[in-house]
Amino acid sequence: MADTRPAPRVGLFVTCLVDVYRPTVGFAAVKLLEDAGCTVEVPAAQTCCGQPAFNAGDRATARDLARNTIAAFEGFDHVVVPSGSCAGQIRKHYPELLADDPAWAARAQHLSARTYELVSFLTDVLGVTDTGARYDGTITYHDSCSGLRELGVKEQPRRLLAKVEGLTLNELPGAEVCCGFGGTFCVKYPDISNRMVEAKTADIAGTKADTLLAGDMGCLLNMAGKLKREGSAVRVRHVAEVLAGVTDTPPIGEPIKSGRA
Repeated sequence: MADTRPAPRVGLFVTCLVDVYRPTVGFAAVKLLEDAGCTVEVPAAQTCCGQPAFNAGDRATARDLARNTIAAFEGFDHVVVPSGSCAGQIRKHYPELLADDPAWAARAQHLSARTYELVSFLTDVLGVTDTGARYDGTITYHDSCSGLRELGVKEQPRRLLAKVEGLTLNELPGAEVCCGFGGTFCVKYPDISNRMVEAKTADIAGTKADTLLAGDMGCLLNMAGKLKREGSAVRVRHVAEVLAGVTDTPPIGEPIKSGRA
């Protein structure tokens, strides 16, 4: 019998870094969700999730941004985020931020329960096992801290990548070790951050992979920048781009070539 259930209505939380630096990740996320049978909307009222303010100790601003996000995403069956850190902020920290606010506590809990990191949502909620993508290359994968430790995102991307035609995965030693970005950490402690990303790029080189993937733009920008400064030829992409087969644009850190003569 045909499935007559309505398509899940998904609100896509794009994230600041995707919006500003890598919109193709947002388009890839939409493609993956629509291919999986979802109806996808991108609420125009969304802004920052409030994570930078939260990490900096500015709880008042973090609460204001949380309320804005809650209001923007009410009414959706699910909220999906192509970032473990932003998804973790909404899912784990909104309820604690607004726990003492009678007008918002229950709404924060409701949004938390409906919010997922993109690849986790595809595999754990929708049951996707194969996105039908192809990528000719050898990749290695970095596990971003928030996605791994707050949301348990580890095996999900690897299961989907294993089905991508032409792709070989060489596991990254210390894949679970922080790359040194850590949001405001890299600004507060630049020397420590630089040593951490140096260790990460050395491990990446050791895999002999031609492409580095991860699920968080902050980590990807940090590692791509260091690789570029070291003269590495390793390409850097968000995992959603590869899973969606959206790899026509240059890798992260590479200039977008103009069509003009």
